[in-house]
Amino acid sequence: MSDASDHATGIDPEDKKIITLARSVRARNGVAEGAAVRDETGRTYVAGTVALESLRLTALQTAVAMAVASGAKGLEAAAVVSAATEPAAADLAAVRDLGGAGTPVLLAGLDGALRSTVEAG
Repeated sequence: MSDASDHATGIDPEDKKIITLARSVRARNGVAEGAAVRDETGRTYVAGTVALESLRLTALQTAVAMAVASGAKGLEAAAVVSAATEPAAADLAAVRDLGGAGTPVLLAGLDGALRSTVEAG
């Protein structure tokens, strides 16, 4: 059930959930970005930035990869918590590859406040 603040901000409760999950993984892991995706069945996958010497992935690329590795066939939505002012092109491409061109990508600031929603297309 959504509360009054959900109605006031216009954020769907399921979208708010993935933003909260993305923010949590970012803080817990102490990484630059946190991300979460919701697949076609409603399952969520949460990830942080991967910054190894031999492997670099954005948080959203990692979350999409986790969804694919778990058998997801599509995405309903994606969220990234970042200091960036817009989603990275590589993030949009990863979401588009699994979710299609119309998949919404929610960008939230480090405080979890939604900054923008763009389509992966």
